[in-house]
Amino acid sequence: MPRINTLPGVPRWVALAAHAVPLVTLPSGLWRIALVVGLPVAAEPVTGAGETLYVLSLTVVSEALALLTLGLVRPWGETVPRWIPLLGGRRVRPLAATVPALLGASALFGLYGWVGYVQVANLASGGITATQAQLWLLLLCYIPLLAWAPLLTVSAIAYHRRRA
Repeated sequence: MPRINTLPGVPRWVALAAHAVPLVTLPSGLWRIALVVGLPVAAEPVTGAGETLYVLSLTVVSEALALLTLGLVRPWGETVPRWIPLLGGRRVRPLAATVPALLGASALFGLYGWVGYVQVANLASGGITATQAQLWLLLLCYIPLLAWAPLLTVSAIAYHRRRA
């Protein structure tokens, strides 16, 4: 098996969990990019600069937040990189990483419930897809997101146990 570059003392399963987070967010981001560029992935294309900016921003922000999970198993999650002004070289307090990570995971768990409710309501009105192929592609791209919150939770708890 290939070696994952992490800190000493990080169990392999935790490193795998943290590295999986950006991968489980990627398919939904690719689906949103396909929507913006006009590929037939939904019933209605994205129209307007504001909507395009929103969809692309959602993709960039979600992937950036997912990449932050790597800090729970990498050196920059324990010591702020030197190139960051004012904070570079300082140790990261365990709660400064753990609390935001667990709050983020809690928000994701809450979002799952809300999105599930909205999707059930949308199915009654036709949903955002027009064909079965579009629906299956949407599901294929968005179902991996369900792993984000549990993976982030176990990574954050393992980080806190290791550091505290």
